[in-house]
Amino acid sequence: MGGHDAGTQHQFTGFAKYFNAWTITGRRNCVLLTYASIATIALFFKLKPKKEKAIKG
Repeated sequence: MGGHDAGTQHQFTGFAKYFNAWTITGRRNCVLLTYASIATIALFFKLKPKKEKAIKG
């Protein structure tokens, strides 16, 4: 039949064990990592101290 072979058991090791495109858990972890990265970048820029303007006088 068409499609990928669903009966094959994939043996991932290392980084690919947690972040891959073949398993639901791997896909979920990729999405969570992406959301966490975006939130971290947004918080960084929101909490970054503002530069003070030089006082002209």
